[in-house]
Amino acid sequence: MTAAVSGDAWSWSAERGSLESATLAALYRSGTLRPADMVRSVYARVRASTANGIWITLTPEAEALEAVAALEARAQPRLGPDQMPLYGLPFAVKDNIDTASLPTTAACPDFSYTPAQSAPAVAACQAAGAILIGKTNLDQFATGLVGTRSPYGSCSSAFDARYISGGSSSRSAVSVARQMVSFALGTDTGGSGRIPAGYNDVVGLKPTRGLVSTTGLVPACRSLDCVSVFASRAADTQTVLQVMRGSDDMNAFSRSDAKTADLGAPWSPHRKFRFGVLATREQEFFGHDESAEAYNDAIDRFVKLGGSPVAIDFAPFRDAGRLLFDGPWIAERYADLSAFVQAHPDSLLPITRQILATGTHISGPDVFRAQHQLKSLARNAWHQLTELAFFVVPTAPRPYTLDEVSADPIGINTAIGHYSYFVNLLDLCAIAVPNGRLTNGMPTGITVIAPALSDHTLISIATIFHDHANVRHGT
Repeated sequence: MTAAVSGDAWSWSAERGSLESATLAALYRSGTLRPADMVRSVYARVRASTANGIWITLTPEAEALEAVAALEARAQPRLGPDQMPLYGLPFAVKDNIDTASLPTTAACPDFSYTPAQSAPAVAACQAAGAILIGKTNLDQFATGLVGTRSPYGSCSSAFDARYISGGSSSRSAVSVARQMVSFALGTDTGGSGRIPAGYNDVVGLKPTRGLVSTTGLVPACRSLDCVSVFASRAADTQTVLQVMRGSDDMNAFSRSDAKTADLGAPWSPHRKFRFGVLATREQEFFGHDESAEAYNDAIDRFVKLGGSPVAIDFAPFRDAGRLLFDGPWIAERYADLSAFVQAHPDSLLPITRQILATGTHISGPDVFRAQHQLKSLARNAWHQLTELAFFVVPTAPRPYTLDEVSADPIGINTAIGHYSYFVNLLDLCAIAVPNGRLTNGMPTGITVIAPALSDHTLISIATIFHDHANVRHGT
C-alpha cells in the first residue's frame, strides 16, 4: 500500500515494511526478519516522524528489546507466531488504560499515576507475544471525538495535517495509520474507537460490552465503556479480540460468558441478505455532499455482494444517542472523576471542565426518566435489527478541519457523533471500516452495526467489504 498525503504527512511503501500481522508472521516463520530487528525499525520510524502529539510516553527502546529477548526465549522464532497469536507484533495503548511499565495520565498531567499492574486487556496482549511501544495521546479523560483536547498536543489526521484525527482514541488510530504499530488499543464510549478509524483509513472494532475487561481503564462512563481495537485489517482486530476477551470477577461489568459466548458465524459473500440503511431523508452530512455520495456508494457495493437495502427508522437510534450528553450518563462521567475535579479544578482543560460540570445538574428523576426512555428506544431499535443482517451508517458525517473545530468545539463534536453515540447505549457491537477517499484526499468510512454478540460476523462482513472496496484516490 502506498499513500501520498498533504501537509505534515507520513508516506509508507513496501520498502518501509508492512506491520500487518500476516506479513510479520510470514517473515518471522521464514527467518527473514527477527522481532528485535522489527522493534528497532519501529523506533526508527517513531524518531523520523515529524508529527506531534502522538505519544505521551514511549517504552524505552532498550526495555522493548528486553521484552523481545524474553519473548524469543519463550518460543522458538519459527514457531512463535503459531504458539502465540500476537507474536512479535508492536502495539500501542491509549493512555487511559493501565500498563505496569508506564504512567497513566488520561491526558491530564496532574492526574498521572504509575499502576502496579497492567489492565487485563494489555496483559493478555503481552502474554500472547505483543510488544508494547508506548502510550498514545487522547482527548483529555476521553471526553471528546475531535482529538484536539489534550495538553500533550493536538494531533491531526495521518492524511492531512489541516484535518482532525477524530477522538478520543485519536493517536491510537494514527499510530496504526502511520505504520508505527501493528495494532493499538483504544476505548469506546460514544464512538472513540470508531471515529478516529474513519478519519485515518484504518479498521476500528467496538466489541460487545463486557467481552473485554475494563479493569485498569480510567472510566469515561463506566457502564458503557469498552476497550476497542485499531488495525489495518479487520482480521487483525478479531485476533486481538480473541486474545483479550474473558470474564473478570473483579469487574462488575464483565460478562460471565465472555470467553465462551458465540460471537456469530463468518459471513458468506454468496448468500442473499437484507441490510439496514439510512433513508435519504434521514441522511445527515452537514452540507458535505461528497460524503453522502461515498455512503451511498457503499450501499451499492453491498448490493453487488447480494444485499437488499432496507431503510430503517433512524429516530430511536438518534434519540438514544442524544441521551449520552442530555441524560444521566454525563453525570456518570462526573461521578468517577468528581473527587479529582473538585480538588484540582485548574488541572483540567477548560473544555473538559465545562463538559464534566454539566453532570452536576442531573437529578434523580432525570436519571429514571432517561433510563425508561432508553428502554423504549432500545426495544424499537432491536426490533428493527432482528429483521436484518446488519445496519450500515457513515462512521462520521464528514471531515472537519482543526480550524473549524477551534471555532465551534461543542457543536462540531456533537455533529461528529451523530452516527456513533447510540451504539454503546443500545448494547450493540460495531466495526468501522475504510470506504475510500474523498477528492480532498481525506479518508471516508462506514460502520457496520449489529446486536451484541455478533462481533465475529461483523468482522467477517468488514473483511469482505474492505476487500471489495473501490478506493477513490483524491487529488
